[in-house]
Amino acid sequence: MKDYIKQKKVGEIKLNLNEFLNKKPLFYNEIDYDRMPNCWNTIKNSFKNPKKIIHIIGTNGKGSTGRFLAHYLKNMGFNVGHYTSPHIQKFNERIWLNGKDIDDETLEKAHQFLQNTISKKYLQTLSYFEYTTILAMRIFQNCDYVILEAGLGGERDATSVFDRDITLVTTIDYDHQSFLGNTIEEIATTKLKSIKNKAIIGKQIHDEVYKLTNKYPFYLDYFDNYEIQDIRNFIKNNNFASYLVDNLALALACIVEEGLELNLKHLKGIELKARLQKIDENIYIDVGHNPLAARVIVNEFKNQKIDIIYNTYSDKDYCEILKILKPIIDKLFIIDVNNERMAKKEEVIKCAKNLDIDVDSYTKPRNKTTLVFGSFSVVEKFLNEK
Repeated sequence: MKDYIKQKKVGEIKLNLNEFLNKKPLFYNEIDYDRMPNCWNTIKNSFKNPKKIIHIIGTNGKGSTGRFLAHYLKNMGFNVGHYTSPHIQKFNERIWLNGKDIDDETLEKAHQFLQNTISKKYLQTLSYFEYTTILAMRIFQNCDYVILEAGLGGERDATSVFDRDITLVTTIDYDHQSFLGNTIEEIATTKLKSIKNKAIIGKQIHDEVYKLTNKYPFYLDYFDNYEIQDIRNFIKNNNFASYLVDNLALALACIVEEGLELNLKHLKGIELKARLQKIDENIYIDVGHNPLAARVIVNEFKNQKIDIIYNTYSDKDYCEILKILKPIIDKLFIIDVNNERMAKKEEVIKCAKNLDIDVDSYTKPRNKTTLVFGSFSVVEKFLNEK
């Protein structure tokens, strides 16, 4: 959190948004599943509902699917909000309105409104993510479409308290097991319980997910072979990573479901930050942070040897991630990140050495193909230094 104008005194509350959220945990270790819905029930009559809410759940691909969809709808002339998380360099990235990250003044006005609307009890107890979700919905209340990405999970996620018209389900895999369950069936069941009305199922890699979702339409059912090829060509011609074909197709399936024109011209000007994004002649950045993301990366750099600048959160299975990445690693560099959630550097190095990966501390990139990977915090640190 950074770069905010100061809030004028509102009652007895003097904290600006930056100060207020810095005092809050991102999530609680012991989750109170009733807090967010109970809070929303006390304030929802003070909000105007957007015309339509499209909810996106899944493990990977929520951000790119959401941005493809939001950008497309914006270019069609709709008033569109996109709520995504986490941010890379600035908090404003989480709340995108009609093609731009939200400005500081609008954020602060919405914050002041919430400070006067939410009871002291909930101002004190809402988590960072819960408060930010309500903040976004205040900003989005006049939108035609709101694209709302879930955080950790599904049925109990802060984003699931709002009435949604359709749910898009991206690939479901292992992640956040301490919150969601230890098996694919448990994880998928938790996420899928957030579906309220219609749903479209995106690409899946586990039979258990297909069995749980077989009553809903599959994303590829919305296109003929020529349209699928057009989607592939768009990704290739715009130098996007090939895995984004499925995320774009899921977003466009929603466009078809809505009865809107299917024309890729509405994607003109689309940018996807840190989704295997090439930022220099030899440097790519990607915010992937789990085994599923690692497998995608290996496929993208198949038959190559690259440097990887890496670090990770302590709750990630980084030994498994490095094991997956090993075939493409020439040398692994561990970047220092000042974040209490990060794994101990010596433990990550030990794991790499046990896998016979050449590893060292990061100082600066070498003159060869390099990927910055492991978490949003890793990409943020690298970009700030660069």
